[in-house]
Amino acid sequence: MNRRLLLVGILLVLIMVCSACTEQQKTRAFGGKMIIDLPKGQKLVVATWKTGDNLWYLTRPMRPNETPEVYEFTESSSFGVLEDKVIFKEYK
Repeated sequence: MNRRLLLVGILLVLIMVCSACTEQQKTRAFGGKMIIDLPKGQKLVVATWKTGDNLWYLTRPMRPNETPEVYEFTESSSFGVLEDKVIFKEYK
């Protein structure tokens, strides 16, 4: 009975912690995939994770002759677990 109660308590704490996180924090901490739709007419230049699970990305105006693209920003971890992927989608 005590084990069952302990397990339920741990699960509740995990659910509360995970639900309090933002999508960026969840993706960065636990791996997974996140999609970012860039504003219309913006081109992705570069993206990086900074301390505190913040994702920074630089965009510029799309030139008339450019077409929208999709970029995958992927982590390659040492052990191949908890790898995250951020997909940037551009729109014209």
